[in-house]
Order: sequence, then structure tokens, then C-alpha cells
Amino acid sequence: MRFATFSRGGGTPEVGAVWPSEGLIRPLRDGPLAFSGDMSSLAESYDDFSVDLISRGPAQKLSDVRLLAPILTPRRNVFCVGKNYKEHAKEFNQSGFDASATEIPEVPIIFTKSSGSVIGPGAEISSHSELTQSLDYEAELGVVIGRGGRAISREAALSRVWGYTVINDVTARDLQRRHQQWFIGKSLDTFCPMGPWIVTADEIEPQRLDISCKVNDEVRQHASTGDMIFDVATLIEVISKGITLKAGDIIATGTPAGVGAGFKPPRFLKPADVVSITIEKIGTLTNRVA
Repeated sequence: MRFATFSRGGGTPEVGAVWPSEGLIRPLRDGPLAFSGDMSSLAESYDDFSVDLISRGPAQKLSDVRLLAPILTPRRNVFCVGKNYKEHAKEFNQSGFDASATEIPEVPIIFTKSSGSVIGPGAEISSHSELTQSLDYEAELGVVIGRGGRAISREAALSRVWGYTVINDVTARDLQRRHQQWFIGKSLDTFCPMGPWIVTADEIEPQRLDISCKVNDEVRQHASTGDMIFDVATLIEVISKGITLKAGDIIATGTPAGVGAGFKPPRFLKPADVVSITIEKIGTLTNRVA
């Protein structure tokens, strides 16, 4: 199933089940479940709900509501993975913006983005022109944890995933290089577009998805999630070894080659550019640079 966070007429954000092919969304609080929690609460309690009950209730046209980030305000920072596609690791290492020691990592590079950087589909990305002149895009598969835990084995890892979404790991390359650790360069306000919804894990094979990114209708990135150096199960195992994962935690799994910094000369984002990221079986996330 697909679940989105949305608002009606600018009202309070709520969660609904989405049928994109029919252009419909069913608000969960209006159906037999009368669910009024947020998306993280849904991920935490989803196993207790009947899919049949979720599928009932009045529907609204998707065109009549405003989609927001699926997890509007994550309870914790977004876990992120650097240089997780070999060709991107090479292009980034040669770009002049990579302050790390190795080209191809031997273990996952884990950092975080501020939870306050999250925005939804259609929201504008701030250019932050007073801080950066190297605004870049990164198409990424987002993983949403359902049943959390610590020291999760690789074999059990995918059973802890509730769903998947699309993430744009927007980055200020000059700040990333200047500060060496990547938090500031990747955590400015609006630097984590996410959406348009979450697709539950039972519908997704995470290492068999086509992923692509367009800037103003020009394809910049195109790869398969099967090209990841460290797959989703490995990332969950590594992160959870000493950190307890919780329902609603988000992992952005890295980006393939074709980022702006990888071109010669670099092709960074400019105001009015439109970035559209599509992941097979999930959907398309589109945002414009303000």
C-alpha cells in the first residue's frame, strides 16, 4: 500500500492511503480505523491494522489535497550513506569536493541530515545563495523503519523495514568540503525533499529498482539500486549494531553517478531549476529551486 501525509485546505496534516492510478486518497481518520496519528505512529502500529479496514472509508481526489513530506517532522535526524554507488564514489573523489581519504569505501560512510531539513513534494528548495554557490542534487532510495531494534542481523534486516520513499539529498558542495564532516553542507533548511508517499515493504524489492533524476527534463542520473556497494540489509545491520533503530527512522541509501559536482565543469543547480527524481514502483518527487 501507499501512504501519504497531506492537508486539506491548509488544515492540520493527516495520513491517508493513496491509490495513484485512481487519483484518490482515503484519509485514515475518516475511515473505520479513525486513525489520527502521524506517519511514524502508523509505521509503529501498522501490524495491528487490517488492510481491509484501511481500504474502506470516504475518498478524496488527490488533486484536491496538498501532499506533504510523508514523515513531516522525523523524530530523529535522517541517517544517510555517503559514496554508496561505485561510479558516484569515483566521480565524487575526482570532483575536488571530496575531503574523505578513500575513493571506494570499505565500510559504509554514515552521517545524518537535520530532521528540520525535510520538505515535501512540490515545496521549494532554498538556493541559500548567501551561503553556497554549489547547490547539488542526489537521487536516493529512502528506507523507513517499522519494527525497530538494536543489533539487527543482516538476515533479519529487511523484516524491520516498513516502507520505502524517494529522497533528494540536496547538498552544498562547498560547505561539504569546507567543513569536511558533511552535516552542515547537507542539513540547511529545505535540503531533504521527500515523497511523494511511502510504499510498504511488501511491494518492494529494494535492490531491484530503477532510479533516475532529471533537472529541467534532462536526465542526469540513471542507475539501479542493485548497484549499491552496501545493500539495504547491510546498512541496517551496520547502523543498528550500537544504535537502537526506532519506528519512523529514515535511512537515505546513497546516490548513483551523475550529480552536478561530477560534471566537468560542474553543473550545479540554479534558481528556477526543477529537479524530478523517479524510483520504480514508488513514484516521482519533484521540487523547484526557489
